[in-house]
Amino acid sequence: MNNFDVIIIGAGAAGLHCAATAGYRGKNVLLLDNAKKAGRKILISGGGRCNFTNYNIEPNAFICSNKHFVKSALSRYTQWDFIAMVDKYQIPYHEKTLGQLFCDDSAKDIVNMLESECNNANVTTQLRTEIAAITKTDDGFDITTNEGKFHTTSLVIATGGLSMPKLGATPFGYKVAQQFGLTVTETTAGLVPFTWQNNDKEDYECLSGISLPASVTCENGVNFSEDMLFTHRGLSGPVMLQVSSYWKTGEAITIDLLPSNDLQHELERAREKSPKQALKTCLNQHFPKRFIERLIELNKIDDKPLNQFNDKELVAIATYFHQWKIKPNGTEGYRTAEVTLGGVDTNELSSKTMEAKNVKGLYFIGEVVDVSGWLGGYNFQWAWASGWACGDSV
Repeated sequence: MNNFDVIIIGAGAAGLHCAATAGYRGKNVLLLDNAKKAGRKILISGGGRCNFTNYNIEPNAFICSNKHFVKSALSRYTQWDFIAMVDKYQIPYHEKTLGQLFCDDSAKDIVNMLESECNNANVTTQLRTEIAAITKTDDGFDITTNEGKFHTTSLVIATGGLSMPKLGATPFGYKVAQQFGLTVTETTAGLVPFTWQNNDKEDYECLSGISLPASVTCENGVNFSEDMLFTHRGLSGPVMLQVSSYWKTGEAITIDLLPSNDLQHELERAREKSPKQALKTCLNQHFPKRFIERLIELNKIDDKPLNQFNDKELVAIATYFHQWKIKPNGTEGYRTAEVTLGGVDTNELSSKTMEAKNVKGLYFIGEVVDVSGWLGGYNFQWAWASGWACGDSV
């Protein structure tokens, strides 16, 4: 049986960073994964360019049953620490919007960097390895795999959540937590597109491909403002992905389709300036033409000259666009979700080290934990921060 100081199961963002951090501290580290390649989720993230962190990392951008849990790790390994490593490897990157940082070239640059860090830290990486059993011993854990047995003092679970099963996502990490008596909070898909109700699908699927800025509010008051995208299946785009993490089944969402303008004022001004102008012509200045044409076809708005609308009617039109209500049927689920909400209960873990409070030597990091960030590099920063906190402690 081969002995290691640290065995990390899961060669994703958190696992790779944890492995290098522990390795640089002189620990004998084995990194295991069942995939053919390390960092699969990194490689497809950000459209293949990896939104690896955000300039504006704050604890309130994370969803967790204990809102204070993320503070320790995020404050000790910050976005600036990861950016410094990216700079050290001379990886070109750019800010897209809202502080989001992307590679100029390819997400492969980030994976190559992390693998280089692991190599420099003398980490042993073993892919295509299936875990058959984990057994607690007096001085650590025995790991039985298809490639033999291993023993370790510290075992780190970095196997991610349930999002994107096509990349091999499984509930493995949750099962390990439950095996050792840890609570796992309810999991669901986050950062995921919404799907239409049947009647809305008939009305709006023809608008697929249309994008426009919007401000969207959940019934609980949470609000995001960014681009919205119509799809054949429902509503997507950054703003909808953000809101999906806070939305509950059966709730409606309220969409301001013109967040930067006062449509009532615009309509009244247009009526005064060009009274015979058609409402459609005026609205086309603010919204995609195909969208307005469809609303007219559905009799959601009347197309007649502006001077044929009284003040009350213009207020109603403006309200319709500023408070467009949709009740999603659901979401597209884990298939397209960027993150899994819920996971290993943070009350079971040390916020400083990520070690299970009641199981010495057992650690959980990254997405498997009940911590989910906003869209825009926040979840990667949690992976780096939790991986570092663990790697600095094991």
